[in-house]
Amino acid sequence: MYTPPYPERPLNPASPFKLLRMARKNLIAIWPDATFELESFSYKVLKRRVHVVTTPDAVRQVFVDGGTTYERKSSQQRHALAPLIGDGLFISDGETWRARRRVVAPVTHISRLAELTPAITAGASDLRAEWQAKAGQEIDVLVDMAELTAGIICASIFGRQLARRATQRLVKAFGVYQALIGQVDILSFLGLPDLLPRFQGFRIRFAARKIHRVLEGLIDDILGKKGGAEASLMRSMTEAANAGDAPTMDRQAFRNEAAVLFMAGHETTANTLAWAWFLLSQDPETERRLHAEVDAVLGEAPAVHADYEKLPFTRAVIEETLRLYPPVPLQGRVASGDGMIGGTAVKAGDLVLLNAWLMHRHRKLWADPDVFSPDRFLPGGSGIPSRYAYVPFSIGPRVCTGAAFGLLEAVLCLATLARKVRLTLRPGWVVEPSCRLSLRPGEVLPMLIEAR
Repeated sequence: MYTPPYPERPLNPASPFKLLRMARKNLIAIWPDATFELESFSYKVLKRRVHVVTTPDAVRQVFVDGGTTYERKSSQQRHALAPLIGDGLFISDGETWRARRRVVAPVTHISRLAELTPAITAGASDLRAEWQAKAGQEIDVLVDMAELTAGIICASIFGRQLARRATQRLVKAFGVYQALIGQVDILSFLGLPDLLPRFQGFRIRFAARKIHRVLEGLIDDILGKKGGAEASLMRSMTEAANAGDAPTMDRQAFRNEAAVLFMAGHETTANTLAWAWFLLSQDPETERRLHAEVDAVLGEAPAVHADYEKLPFTRAVIEETLRLYPPVPLQGRVASGDGMIGGTAVKAGDLVLLNAWLMHRHRKLWADPDVFSPDRFLPGGSGIPSRYAYVPFSIGPRVCTGAAFGLLEAVLCLATLARKVRLTLRPGWVVEPSCRLSLRPGEVLPMLIEAR
């Protein structure tokens, strides 16, 4: 069995200032070894109490049944993402969140996956041909997966005709944005008001504005009926927002929700696929089994919607990848009132963390938690210990609206590409997980393309 890399786990908790320094470098490297078997726990950082939930009961209590008490996202997430997504669904709350959710959720619903799949099939097929032509060459898998998923989500949001001219500009600007944003909102830990503006550097604002200009141009094209009658998420959103009793949305609201869809549908799936390629390259037996499945199911054609249910092992590989390397491993909420989590008192203003990094590797929840074992997700495998113990897309009312789309996309892309090529890691290259906006296998992932 293969045990993939994870950051060294400190034996003892760090002091508050050292903890903040460590968190600024890598949010998943701060957790002491003992926390991987602790039940939910609390600690204080400077002037703020932090509650970390790592048990299924606590997750259900806070993130499913918590209602408005645990609705507000953490100040770090809001201040880091506000320049890019404004009042978008990911960080909004209250009536703004409820109104936007009524518009966005139906257009990304699982019932619509079949009509969105052609963009996945086309994107994966194009990259497969490109990779076949590059056999014997080295690529940066992070870059290729980012461009693949960005092209797919752009085509899904705006339609393939309009998206062709936008994808590379969005990928480049988003990469700059992610590299610049802060990891930790120190002001909130010092007890300063959340409404106090945070300094956002010129380069952050400039990168966000570049993304906005591209998105606004595409939205204007949609509203101006350009791109023909091609189906797209944005077209569906504009129609839904103008129909019946749906909430009204202006151009800026559409832009913000498009930025949310792009961020969620591009970055997280790209990293999941990159991790999957790395894991397969290190586990020959799992790679052999995946190749056997995709060869039998796909033949010479790329994967389509009807193939999804025929690829259980490929899906298990992706689900196990999401367990080991959840795209957003820490999700914070701010308590709006006093309450209890289990037997622990929570005060208004306390920070509550859904810690998927700890939960997915928790020694009391999972067998061999650090081992790469897709079989656990197959019939007859050990399975998920609780629906509240596996949370790669969050859980509860604020679960990612595009979770089903992201899983489908990752499975079909991996199957399509693996049918014709395999990737091997550059000899001697060390992969070190790091977390900024999302959990990535470092800044680059050099791998060699081999034709199958």
